[in-house]
Amino acid sequence: MQPRRMVADIGGTNTRLALFDPGTGALRCVKTYINREYLHLEDVIARWLADLDEPAPTACCLAVAAPLSTDHVAMVNMDWSFSRSEIARRFGMQQAGWLNDFQANAHALPHLSGEERRLLHPGRDGASGKLAVVGPGTGLGGATLEWAAGLPHACPCEPGHMGLACATPEERELFRRLAPSGGEIYAELLVSGPGLQRIYRGLGEVRDQQTDSTLSPADISGRALIEEDALCTASLATFCALLGSVCGDFVLANGAYGGLYLAGGIVPRMVDFLESSAFHRRFTHKGALAATLGDVPVHVVTAPHPGLLGAAYAPL
Repeated sequence: MQPRRMVADIGGTNTRLALFDPGTGALRCVKTYINREYLHLEDVIARWLADLDEPAPTACCLAVAAPLSTDHVAMVNMDWSFSRSEIARRFGMQQAGWLNDFQANAHALPHLSGEERRLLHPGRDGASGKLAVVGPGTGLGGATLEWAAGLPHACPCEPGHMGLACATPEERELFRRLAPSGGEIYAELLVSGPGLQRIYRGLGEVRDQQTDSTLSPADISGRALIEEDALCTASLATFCALLGSVCGDFVLANGAYGGLYLAGGIVPRMVDFLESSAFHRRFTHKGALAATLGDVPVHVVTAPHPGLLGAAYAPL
């Protein structure tokens, strides 16, 4: 029998922790913590373990929004850093697995129920092969999943730092105003929560319209979804179009023609808006390979905690 496993999804804004029981396949004791309220990741884990009303697990799998090439991990979108081996030692973990947060999202894909994903585009019947998962949140993450000798293999990727191309006159003017001095527009600069704010402010300048500097990404998308503010609606529409361009490039670069899954903290809240936007047109607008991308099924992951689910099933 596999031991019960502490699983974590450690993002740029929130950390989620849960207990996974392999015997039942259930996630229990799911808690969400706001990262800025804690100085260190260790403080979050200690708090969760202190609140646990059963024996502490002796195995863990932690999904982190950071590259994991060495024992020392430095978070990309916040100022946490830690030693993987020291955390395992401190909390008595006899088995410890670590993976990128979107690598965990990829491992979750085979375990999603029909109610935990929504079909956005059917693609070609019987499409198979490598899968891709992409998700905007604090940043823009991505990964692929393929099978070798019957076992799933997830590969973490960094689509947020790929170059991003504009496709309309208004986007070109937006890019001109937002491009860093001497640099290029990379995807995460606009296709993320903070990126939605940049689009909103930038479009306000392009259209010579007044903006509200206090609006959060959730405020902007919320106003757009109820059509309360025309500039917010235009900003979210631009965001969806750029997300489509990024996803098309990502699928082509990785040959992930078996299916695209959209995850993260933003997209599941606006599926209807995304479906009616230019997302899919821009996803397939890739010259001679437009038909190839049209065959790719596109889903939105609606499961509440796909990162935890992936960390539960990922091999240690």
